[in-house]
Amino acid sequence: MTDNKVTRGDDTGVEARTVSVDEQLPMTLARLHWDMRVGSTLTVDVDCGDEGDRVDRLRDVVIGAGLAVDDFVVEGRLIRVRACRLRSLPDTVGPGMRLLVCGLNPSLYAADAGVGYARPGNRFWPAARAGGILERDRDPVDALVCHGIGMTDLVKRATTGASELTVAEYRAGTARVERLVRWLRPAGVCFVGLAGWRAAVDRHAVPGEQPAHFAGIPAYVMPSTSGANAHARLDDLADHLRAAAALSR
Repeated sequence: MTDNKVTRGDDTGVEARTVSVDEQLPMTLARLHWDMRVGSTLTVDVDCGDEGDRVDRLRDVVIGAGLAVDDFVVEGRLIRVRACRLRSLPDTVGPGMRLLVCGLNPSLYAADAGVGYARPGNRFWPAARAGGILERDRDPVDALVCHGIGMTDLVKRATTGASELTVAEYRAGTARVERLVRWLRPAGVCFVGLAGWRAAVDRHAVPGEQPAHFAGIPAYVMPSTSGANAHARLDDLADHLRAAAALSR
């Protein structure tokens, strides 16, 4: 693949950057997402070459970056994507992940903070540190770069609560995450929160390693780390995350 032009437009002017469409693209778009204002636009020009699946993959990567696709034009080898920055979170994923953590969807609080599970009452980061799989608090870049822990969500739409999501959204999001897993091949996938998994995959699922793989990868489902889930103790959540990380061994 050749280098591809990324243009970001907002009320401060236009900035052009060059990226490659490869496994590093999600993090390139994540950094752009964090730098952009909600509602500002991004244009990506991509030389797609002769690989037809790059069209769908590029669309998935842009959606995963917390961007709404406004225009998607394919002209021969060239794809031009115009997208808008949502009040959402970008995927922090890349090659060589030992574990991909998949939440249900971002809360509005997390979307505004720019990091998943950011609300003070959420136990994800304390549990991950207590379980020994992460060291730094609320730092998804360190999680990916230093510990091989990537992060995404089944649904990219931010809400005040997961109860606002629909079964159709869960199923569409599950399909996107499945394609992401088939592309980047993490050693394991951990779904945080049973609701999405039960809605889209197995309505009888219980916490723990799942009997069937997800996109050919071992899958683990654990309870929500939200402070509203009073039944889950911090020690139990830490045990679940430790067990999920052990799938890669």
